Amino acid sequence: MLNQEISEFGIFLLFLGAGVFFVVAGFVTAWLIRPNRPNIEKITPYECGEEAIGNAWGQFNIRYYLIALVFLLFEVEIIFLFPWATIFGQQELLQITNFQWGWFVLIEAFIFVGILLIGLIYAWIKGYLDWVKPEVKVPEFQSPIPESFYQKINQHHYKHTNTVIKE
Repeated sequence: MLNQEISEFGIFLLFLGAGVFFVVAGFVTAWLIRPNRPNIEKITPYECGEEAIGNAWGQFNIRYYLIALVFLLFEVEIIFLFPWATIFGQQELLQITNFQWGWFVLIEAFIFVGILLIGLIYAWIKGYLDWVKPEVKVPEFQSPIPESFYQKINQHHYKHTNTVIKE
C-alpha cells in the first residue's frame, strides 16, 4: 500500500518536473536564438496603438472602484444562484424529499437575494452609486456694470422681420 502511494506521488512529481523543464527549456531556447537589436522604438511603451501621454500613475475617481465592487457583488450572486437553480430544477430530488428540500432551497435563495438587495439599497441611499455632479461655481468677478443693466438686456425682446428673397 505504501509503495503504491509513493509510486503515484512519484508519477505526479515526474509530470510536474517535465512540465517545468519544458517551460524553462522553451524560454532558454528563445533567449538563445532570438536576435538582439534594441532600438528606441522597441523600448517605448505601447498603449493600444496610441502614443503614451502623461504619467502612468494617473488617478481615477474612487467611484469607479465602488461601482466595480457592486458589480462583482452581483456577479458572485449569480455564481451562488446557479447551483440553487440546478438543484431546484431536479424533480427526482424534490419528490424523494417530499418537496421539503425545494421549499428550503427556495426560502434560502430569497433570504440570500434579500440580503443583497438590502446592501444595494444601503449603497443607493448612502449615495455610493451616484456619480459626482460638478458643482456650479459662481464667478467672483465684480463687474463695474450694474446688475440691473444685464437684467434689462436679458428682458429686451428683439423684433424679427421676415424677409422674402425673390428669385
